[in-house]
Amino acid sequence: MSRRGWRLAAAIGLAVSVGVALTAAGLMSRAARRADIPVETVEPSAFVRVVPAEGSLQASRATPVSVPTGATAPLPVGWLAEDGSRVRAGEVIARFDPSEIEKELEEAADQLAGARLKAEKERVHGLAEVRKLEEDLALARKELNAAQQFQKKDGIVYSRAEIVESEIDQDLARERESHARQARRGQESLTGAGLDLLGIEMRQAEARIQRARASLASLQVTAPHDGVLVLQRDWNGEPIRVGDMVWNGQVLAEIPALETMEAEVFVLEADAGGLSPGKPATVILESRPGVEHAARIARVDSLARPRFRGSPVQYFGITLALDRTDPATMKPGQRVRAILRLDERAGALTVPRQAVFERDGSPVVYRRKVDAGAFETVFEAVFEAVTVKLGPSGAGRVVVESGLSRGDVVALADPTRRDSPGSPESPDETPDPSGETAREASAP
Repeated sequence: MSRRGWRLAAAIGLAVSVGVALTAAGLMSRAARRADIPVETVEPSAFVRVVPAEGSLQASRATPVSVPTGATAPLPVGWLAEDGSRVRAGEVIARFDPSEIEKELEEAADQLAGARLKAEKERVHGLAEVRKLEEDLALARKELNAAQQFQKKDGIVYSRAEIVESEIDQDLARERESHARQARRGQESLTGAGLDLLGIEMRQAEARIQRARASLASLQVTAPHDGVLVLQRDWNGEPIRVGDMVWNGQVLAEIPALETMEAEVFVLEADAGGLSPGKPATVILESRPGVEHAARIARVDSLARPRFRGSPVQYFGITLALDRTDPATMKPGQRVRAILRLDERAGALTVPRQAVFERDGSPVVYRRKVDAGAFETVFEAVFEAVTVKLGPSGAGRVVVESGLSRGDVVALADPTRRDSPGSPESPDETPDPSGETAREASAP
């Protein structure tokens, strides 16, 4: 080979060596970037799903105190005992304003007096009409008797015309007598019907008077037994106040039995999965934040509902049965916070929420396939997508029921995204011998 050939061969060898070195540097750079993806090793651990709730204490048993049944109209509250005050049996806890009832009583008395006056007038007028008709009837009877007594029948003495005229007079007298009798009966019936209607009106007025008097007699409510008075709340949680209108039988307040308390709390509809009676819970009084009370779910509402009027947020109402009641510190209406433990598992496989992605409509995690050196990662995928079955989720973590095993290493960022460190689609910025940036074949 000539000297010129040796020089050409040496130049080609040098170029190949430089290219191999640059390629190796680029491959090592890509491998280093892949190593930047955050990962976590899957290990079994205890998992507890907890849900916060808030509400208030209430007594398991309470005696309702209602508006007396004798009240026939809405009553304005004139006075109320203080909410949460201690009361004794027979003590007055509410009084009502008598103004409306007194007005009703006065109107009913006026109605009764008017009905009685009209009845008397109807009776006198009816009697006068009946007497007048009786006089007409008596006169008709006299005329009939006269017609019968002086009837012209003898054809020898009277002419045919006189005999016919006499028969006509007798028929007319009979008709007048019958008409007078029927008119009297009709007037008697009409008078009786009018008096009956007025009698109904009088009885109605008397009933109004009796109801008003009964309402006046029930213008105060007393406590049925000793205890703490808890006023009834409306939709917005506001108690009954002086001036509110209340109805017959409406519950005004309760006197609870303080020896057994329970908590009524509310859970957001989105957190309600797994709610069922028997689940454990912890109750904390806002007035004593450092003391925890053990409890269990006793009842769960079948339907979610808003807690506040006009709010679209739905809650499930939960009743928590306390393991122990402390009458010295627990009172109905006290605000409480609760922690519900809805799912507890020992040795569960969990991953952070950011390790779960969606692919073709199914949840997947990216599991590290190999743990090789920098050059080997170029030829084999470092992470593979694994379809998993998810279980309950807690604060930042989710249970994986199938698809992963202990010791698996999962990516905490999507390695297939261009902006993910070390992604196979990330540009390789290793400069080539020409001074330009070399990119992977898949890059545009």
